[in-house]
Order: sequence, then C-alpha cells, then structure tokens
Amino acid sequence: MSVLFVTGTGTEIGKTVTTAAIAAAALAEGRSVAVLKPAQTGVGADEAGDAAEVVRLAGPVTTAELARFPEPLAPATAASRAGLPPVGPAEIAEAAAKLDASHDLVLVEGAGGLLVRFDDEGHTLADAARLAKAPVLVVAQAGLGTLNVTALTALALRAHGLHCPGVVIGNWPAEPDLAARCNLTDLPEAAGAPLLGVIPQGSGSLPPQTFRTAAREWLAPELWGAGPLRLPS
Repeated sequence: MSVLFVTGTGTEIGKTVTTAAIAAAALAEGRSVAVLKPAQTGVGADEAGDAAEVVRLAGPVTTAELARFPEPLAPATAASRAGLPPVGPAEIAEAAAKLDASHDLVLVEGAGGLLVRFDDEGHTLADAARLAKAPVLVVAQAGLGTLNVTALTALALRAHGLHCPGVVIGNWPAEPDLAARCNLTDLPEAAGAPLLGVIPQGSGSLPPQTFRTAAREWLAPELWGAGPLRLPS
C-alpha cells in the first residue's frame, strides 16, 4: 500500500489519531510519509487542523490540505455556506498521486464517514479512492452499535469496488464493557476484513515521543506495527 485512504464509521471516532499512529509506525520503519487532508472543516484559517495534529504526534511527515472551511459540517455543506469551491474526487486523487511520486506512503484522511458529500454532485471519499485505485482502511468505534455501521461501511466499499484491508478501533476505552470486548471478535466479521489495530482512549493526549514509541504496539504488521496485534484483555 503506497496510498491508503482512512475513513470512519462516523465522526469523532479517532481517525486523526489512527492516521498519526500509522504515520509514526511507518516512520519508525524508515519510510517517508505524507498525509493528505482533502477538506478540513471546523477550523479557522490560522488554527491547526488534523494534518498538523498528525505532525505533532507522529513526527516529520509531509502534509497537504486541499481546502479549509470554517464551519464543522460536511465538506459540501461547509463549502457552500462559506461561498468557496468544493473539493472533487479528481482533485483528491491527483493530489494523492503527486505525493505518492515522492513518498513511500500517502495517508488520505477523510471527513466523517465514507459517504459524506464532498461536492454538490454528491461525490464522496469513495469516489476519490476509486479514482486513486487505493484501498480504504475503516476506523470504527469500540462499543455497542459499531457492528451495524461497520457492516454498512464495508457494504458501501464493496458497492464502489473498493478494497478494505482492515478495521482499526480508534478509541479503545480504559474500562471496556461486555459489548466492546465481544466486538474485538465480531468486528472483523462485520467488516469482512481483519482487525488491524486498537488505539487506546486518550492516546492523542500522550507526549509525542511516548505516542511514537507506543504506536507500533497498537497496530498489526500490515500497518507497520511491531509484531502480531495483541488484543486487549
């Protein structure tokens, strides 16, 4: 995987921290990494966005942001309300290809879930991934309700002809309940793809060096983890 799209089953579930963990793990393996954020919403012009957060946590990665919209809304809606042009799938795929030419790994972090609209024509991250011929990693929640939205996301990926290499739990609770513990086994079945990572709750608040050291322990070797994925007990 030289280009990997990262989507989620919803918003605020750990996509950015997961992206940072993958970037940190790949950097530790000596790979050059770029992170592309096609549409950053909900931050002002002078505020740090998701790409900057990845750099803070992971270290020296190249970043690119195609558009920024101030309101925390779906990209198409945020662009329309700001009176700014939206970002289309061809623009995303082209930017990913340019970064791919000079980096070992390009991570493209979406906004919200897979089918959130990016423009007025209804294009989504799935359309961009299809143009880029890239796989799409799914970041999911840990607890009750995650199996349905994960299965729906996987179904949408298949409908678009996209490959899902696996699923990552983006925010594993310090005190998991029964549903979360069962989902360690059930999520791969719902996704039709293996569990490739479990990111502990609060990881984004760790000191950067601690985060970078720990990141490889949270991920499977397919995502440049240090060894076989160790599931929480």
